[in-house]
Amino acid sequence: MQNEYSLTDWLPTTKKEVELRGWDNLDIILFSGDAYVDHPAFGSAVIGRIIESMGLKIAIVPQPNWKDDLRDFKKLGTPNLFFGITAGCMDPMINHYTANKRLRSDDAYTPGGKAGFRPDYATVVYSNILKDLFPETPIVIGGIEASLRRVTHYDYWSDELRPSVLHQAKADLLIYGMGEQPIREVITLLQKGVPFSSLTTIKQTAFLIDKNDELPKNKQWEDKELASHEACLKDKKTFASNFKHIEQESNKLYANRLTQTIGNKKLVINPPFSTMTEKEIDASFDLPYTRLPHPKYNKRGPIPAFEMIKFSINIHRGCFGGCSFCTISAHQGKFIASRSKESILKEVEKVTTMPDFKGYLSDLGGPSANMYKMKGKVQEICDKCVSPSCISPSICHNLDTSHKPLTDIYKSVTDNPKIKKAFIGSGIRYDMLVPEFNKNADPEDIEHYTEQVVKYHVSGRLKVAPEHTSDDVLKIMRKPSFKNFHLFKKTFDRINKKLDLNQKLIPYFISSHPACELKDMANLAAETKDMGFQLEQVNDFTPTPMTVATVIYYSGYHPYTLKPVKTPKTEQDKKDQNRFFFWYKKENQGWIRNVLSGRGENELLSKLTLNNKKTTNSPSNKKFVPHHAKRKK
Repeated sequence: MQNEYSLTDWLPTTKKEVELRGWDNLDIILFSGDAYVDHPAFGSAVIGRIIESMGLKIAIVPQPNWKDDLRDFKKLGTPNLFFGITAGCMDPMINHYTANKRLRSDDAYTPGGKAGFRPDYATVVYSNILKDLFPETPIVIGGIEASLRRVTHYDYWSDELRPSVLHQAKADLLIYGMGEQPIREVITLLQKGVPFSSLTTIKQTAFLIDKNDELPKNKQWEDKELASHEACLKDKKTFASNFKHIEQESNKLYANRLTQTIGNKKLVINPPFSTMTEKEIDASFDLPYTRLPHPKYNKRGPIPAFEMIKFSINIHRGCFGGCSFCTISAHQGKFIASRSKESILKEVEKVTTMPDFKGYLSDLGGPSANMYKMKGKVQEICDKCVSPSCISPSICHNLDTSHKPLTDIYKSVTDNPKIKKAFIGSGIRYDMLVPEFNKNADPEDIEHYTEQVVKYHVSGRLKVAPEHTSDDVLKIMRKPSFKNFHLFKKTFDRINKKLDLNQKLIPYFISSHPACELKDMANLAAETKDMGFQLEQVNDFTPTPMTVATVIYYSGYHPYTLKPVKTPKTEQDKKDQNRFFFWYKKENQGWIRNVLSGRGENELLSKLTLNNKKTTNSPSNKKFVPHHAKRKK
């Protein structure tokens, strides 16, 4: 497929490529912390293609060198409209460091997986360089890093509260969330001759004004003032109380405009756009992507992030789970934007024409694989809703959780004669497949969906994310009781037996999450061992900006109740919790014996040590009471 393209089929990245298009100037120059992959899963490509579709001259400078004479920042000159900046598809600090703050040796968004091609806090670094070089040219920042750091936030890696990235970056405008709608409006207004300084009432944008200036007038919006950055620095509870309003306004269909004082400046955050319509999201995915990395990388090795999604199809955006440790809804929103069947099948057909395609789609999913086309039954109820989750602590009575549109997509994709198998690589919300939890659903519908997935769309392993076994921890996580995982596993095992298959469940779990104590991890180890699991998909909680869990981690308070919540924070505490995942390793056995015997936890000790006669899959001689059953009523 790559041989069918010419260099001008990609957006230009160098002065030579600009000249190949016959251009002698550019309207917008976009700097990105990622390598340039012309694919709808990569934000810089999406924004670049939208700008191109609006008739503007756009170039991308991927992974500019910020350590030399800054020639990468100068080589394309000054754009007619503005510079755009994105740190890439991941926050650079998560990209660079582990949960233990150790430097990673690779970068999935760089050719050959090589590390070191983007700076820490890339948005701030790039923006400050450009502002110094071109002080008169406006700068628009966006992407994950800018979006999740748009207001006072805790930065785990420096262990400090930081003000809005706008303040640090000295940028002129910030676009938060998915950028298609705001970037179109920014460009439309600029094309009409509106001065950049007057772009103050565009939804889903943020900017700074002088502290004593009047707010731009907009009769449709009400204003809510957050506690100042300085007040947050002085009092952790004040910082925590801010977040409730930030999260709620980020997920409301008719949100308030937020303001926050930072020194002698005032941050203004305009309300978000409404969820993208089917027509709007189709238009974004139907742009003329090559779906390939730029040819400049041909001799530099594969880009791991691209290889992972090369043959995958994203069918929707958004997630209404609202998990307290997850940033998906903070960036993509809680309301689902689903593509049309026609758009999805069109992309599937394009994938089948790739020369190295062997008939297997690696994923047909989204942030949560089984939320396609799901929305409120009565829109007026959603219009007034302030809840950050539609399924925690229980599934909203107004949520339509029918899986029929999704099973129809699966069938239509697999009916393509060029498709041998379409796997579901994204995580599935198993709790929506448990009738006892999802009381809205038709049990036959979710049984049919589960059977279809197990029979046709699993490559031997189905990913699900119970995250923990303790109901106290799960409540803080905004996840359902672990008893629902037991119920789902029974259904999964029954379907496997019915179909004479041997598919495996691969559950994900998190250690060191707020409210999690060492005994909770011991119980997790014992209960999952009882179920026959030796865990492999596990993570240590990493605080990331714009999540409830991170606010708790830093402040010690839950932002919705302002009640104290204990969180493991020291490196030793986190290491100890994580070790319980790997109870079956001999090097951990002595440590487990010492810890549990010292606490008098004889029942747990007998279950987790290897000197007894029980195997991994055998039931215990003494009945184990699951942690969720022990919870105080």
